[in-house]
Amino acid sequence: MKHPYRIREIAARAGLSQATVDRVLHRRGGVREGTARAVHQAIADLDREQPGTGRDLVIDVVLRTSRRFAAAVRAALDAEIGEFAPLTVRTRVHHTDAPAEALNRVDEARSHGLIVLAQPDPDVTDAAARLTVPVVTLNHDLPAGKRIAHVGVDDFGSGATAAYLVDRLLADRAGDVLLINGRGPREEGFRSGLPVRRLLTAGSADTGPVREILAANPSIRAVYSAGTGGSAAVLAAFAAERRNYDVFVAHGLDNENTELLRACRISAVLHQDLRADLRHACRAILRSHGALPGAIRSQPSVVQVITPFNVPVTDG
Repeated sequence: MKHPYRIREIAARAGLSQATVDRVLHRRGGVREGTARAVHQAIADLDREQPGTGRDLVIDVVLRTSRRFAAAVRAALDAEIGEFAPLTVRTRVHHTDAPAEALNRVDEARSHGLIVLAQPDPDVTDAAARLTVPVVTLNHDLPAGKRIAHVGVDDFGSGATAAYLVDRLLADRAGDVLLINGRGPREEGFRSGLPVRRLLTAGSADTGPVREILAANPSIRAVYSAGTGGSAAVLAAFAAERRNYDVFVAHGLDNENTELLRACRISAVLHQDLRADLRHACRAILRSHGALPGAIRSQPSVVQVITPFNVPVTDG
């Protein structure tokens, strides 16, 4: 009898041991007729609960990222989930510093799929390779395991885009560049695009540490904030030091950056359309279960450059 379920799932549903279920499924004999009926009934019950038949579909989301970006992911998911009616889709978000452990726990839960945002280090890659649910990667790709699609922006490309903007906007003017919250591929991309500029780094956007760097480096004329949030605090540091800047490139079109853009206090914001990316991710998982029609495809997105002249208009 063919079925897609793990023996422990069937055993839990039937209230039997995994060894007993294994004997029934492989027709090894030595079990009572009523026990065999219980196993087949458990499989039938699981079949009725498959996607597209009215059951809640659960998608787990494992994130190793900043709190701000995790909150943005939650908000985007909340905005998109209702779009899949009449299917009922629920998400469980796991914001963690230990993504490999979270991936291992997901496979023990009754999950229909996983969206994962984490650097592809060996532990994460190994954990993903052991998963039995369909996986969609967000921003950072994982080539192993059950990965069915990839969505999101490339961090290296985002950093390189920021470097291009800073270099072009500074043009021939001399000046150093302050890099804030730079780490990983985004910083690597930024550095690759500014080989002749001196870069100074700040681990956070807090006003105090930024003021110290500004006080010690009077030649800073441009800022790239590689993380999300904190632009107003950086501007406060410049104001407190009575310093000006020529270029300020930030990430994320949150309320703070939107207001600063409209006031022309920052030059540009690199924006990721999270709602679109997560919509594609959820659709890929639902299609893998046959709950939605269409082919399963990766959907890499491009970073959007938002200036004071093309800020999106929001409702309300």
